[in-house]
Amino acid sequence: MEPQLTVSVADEVATVVIDNPAKRNAMTAGMWRSLPGLLAPLAADPSVRALVLTGAGETFCAGADISTLREPGDEQQALAVRAEEALAAFPKPTLAAVRGFCVGGGSQLAAACDLRFAEEGARFGVTPAKLGIVYPASSTRRLTALVGPSAAKFLLFSGEFVDTERALRTGLVDEVHPVGELDKRVAEFTRTLVSRSLLTQAAAKEFADGRTDRDGHWAEQAQGSGDTAEGVAAFLEGRAARFTYGR
Repeated sequence: MEPQLTVSVADEVATVVIDNPAKRNAMTAGMWRSLPGLLAPLAADPSVRALVLTGAGETFCAGADISTLREPGDEQQALAVRAEEALAAFPKPTLAAVRGFCVGGGSQLAAACDLRFAEEGARFGVTPAKLGIVYPASSTRRLTALVGPSAAKFLLFSGEFVDTERALRTGLVDEVHPVGELDKRVAEFTRTLVSRSLLTQAAAKEFADGRTDRDGHWAEQAQGSGDTAEGVAAFLEGRAARFTYGR
């Protein structure tokens, strides 16, 4: 089977699977190129309220498949950065479900998601120092914002792998689950996500990511959406809210 990214949508959640098991789900040049175009229609689809990124089988992603990257070094890096930025800009909640190795470009993709849930035994590594590569500035800033300067420097300077205990302690992951329990927890949590107001989530995502020029935009969206009125009414009536923003 050719290395590929596969997409499925069920219960308002899109699942993107990194599928290159022969090379521990390493990302080929074609896979990097395809990700932005794959995400665009999901972002525009009102039936998609959240997105999960994961790897086929027992590995999340072992990084870039160097053997398929024929472009000059700068272009190779640009492919990964464009994919990472497209994932980070996805306007709905995103969650990386991580098993096994999450290394190099895989760590870039996981960090670009809003949240990361991992299975016990997962291993994380940011490995450019092993290859003499300058890690992209945008990726370095995102990693630093996630785990803090000291933890980011440890990962980048050493290229050493860290386990889920350390990843959880530093903020590289948000939750760790026993083997066999990750899918259940991801399904449970995404059900919660899609039941909440996308208006709140989309605005909070932009604000948390540092946007400072959209306060007026989101105030207007809130006034016209009906989500606030529905949320208050549902609370007072003791029922589940039926939010409609983005549908």
